[in-house]
Amino acid sequence: MHAKIFRILLILLLLTTMTSCLSVQDENGEQKNAQPTLGQELIDLKKARDMGAISKLEYTELKEILKEFYR
Repeated sequence: MHAKIFRILLILLLLTTMTSCLSVQDENGEQKNAQPTLGQELIDLKKARDMGAISKLEYTELKEILKEFYR
């Protein structure tokens, strides 16, 4: 059970890290880090499922965790 929780947390950390590396320019031309949206997080999560990195059950659990996080 602990290994499963650790794996889920690790996957969330990796997904957040991947999407939080994005940067955008503001109206003054300065670089700013873009915060990932729920939609982008869900897209990344689905990609992980489609690539076989996570199971269908893990996908469902992580999707619910993300929805709660973005409330």
